[in-house]
Amino acid sequence: MPDSPVETGSLPRRGLMFILSSPSGAGKTTIARRLMAEEGDRLRMSVSATTRPMRPGEVDGKDYFFMNQAGFDRMVEEDAFLEYAEVFGNCYGTPRAEIRAGLKNGQDYIFDIDWQGTQQLYQRAQGDVVRVFLLPPSIDALEKRLRSRGTDSEEVIRGRMARAKSEISHWDAYDYVVINDDIDHCFHKVRMILEAERLRRLRQVGLIDFARELMR
Repeated sequence: MPDSPVETGSLPRRGLMFILSSPSGAGKTTIARRLMAEEGDRLRMSVSATTRPMRPGEVDGKDYFFMNQAGFDRMVEEDAFLEYAEVFGNCYGTPRAEIRAGLKNGQDYIFDIDWQGTQQLYQRAQGDVVRVFLLPPSIDALEKRLRSRGTDSEEVIRGRMARAKSEISHWDAYDYVVINDDIDHCFHKVRMILEAERLRRLRQVGLIDFARELMR
């Protein structure tokens, strides 16, 4: 984490929370990984706490903070999450302390969360949150992408499609909506949104003093 706020030009700025949401199969994971690869330390993935069992190859503290239900419930009681939700029988939440400190020092974070988590995060930190929703070009295209993975049963696919339609119904709760009909075009649009939001006046914490100095 940087010792001082990240600078845009000569001005220090506050970090932001960049939310990418989409139905399963609509491309948010691909876009998020590409952003992380190209942005480097400027953009960090928010690491969630979860009660989900660890999968092979996952690392505690890197992929998730894995914990039992009692530990998760205790953090909820202590108001230690910026947002939390139950998804497919498992709980997920964003720990508050690290994110708050990072934002103050100009660190940007990317969030891969659903619309429920997005609503909670926005209610708690409106000015720090940027909400982007990715849509598939069609429902048929989305189903084709899910089936092409070859990892899910017919029952799971039907469940994901039903959930996808429910998630799509919340598209108007986001600041930006991008149709992912081409992964490269979609990525460039999402990255332009990120760059523009970094330049928002409200994030330029040194702007008032800078402008006053110019007017002397």
